[in-house]
Amino acid sequence: MKNKKIIFPFLMVLFVVGLVACSSEQDDNSDSSNIENHSEMDHSSMNHSSSGEVPEGLQESEDPTYPVGSKVIINASHMEGMEGAEATVSGAYDTTAYVISYTPTNGGKEVTNHKWVIQEEIKDASSNPLEPGTEVTLNAEHMEGMDGAKATIESAEQTTVYMLDYTPTTGGEEVKNHKWVTEEELYPTE
Repeated sequence: MKNKKIIFPFLMVLFVVGLVACSSEQDDNSDSSNIENHSEMDHSSMNHSSSGEVPEGLQESEDPTYPVGSKVIINASHMEGMEGAEATVSGAYDTTAYVISYTPTNGGKEVTNHKWVIQEEIKDASSNPLEPGTEVTLNAEHMEGMDGAKATIESAEQTTVYMLDYTPTTGGEEVKNHKWVTEEELYPTE
């Protein structure tokens, strides 16, 4: 009988320790699944602020429709809260803009029809526009896992691209120096 009195509390302690360990393991698994989902998340919800640095060789537009400092309305939904947001132009550049599809270098699902990567953000690109279907290596850091990724050109257009500062219509922090929006994706505030 004495052994039963000693064994029962010992078994209870083991049971409680086991429950705590299982609970901790579930928390660890849910954290890793959140990380995994984040890496596969649609890029529309990511913060696209940047330092404002532009790629080497990118030429400022001499006569943009929307000069630096202009107030514009965004008519694009690259990320949540962008469509309809009022923005201030922080840069205007003449280049070729590409819609691309790529698989992030950090894993995750293929990103399809990403707008926009510009000529100067493609590794070893000449000054000639690239044809749809061309496979390239990206030299851009718009999103995690983009730099160094292999991509396929989906479409190209010669245009003025803009860097913008705006506050998302969904609220949250101001996005600074968002890269890139094309002229066709903007309209004047008045």
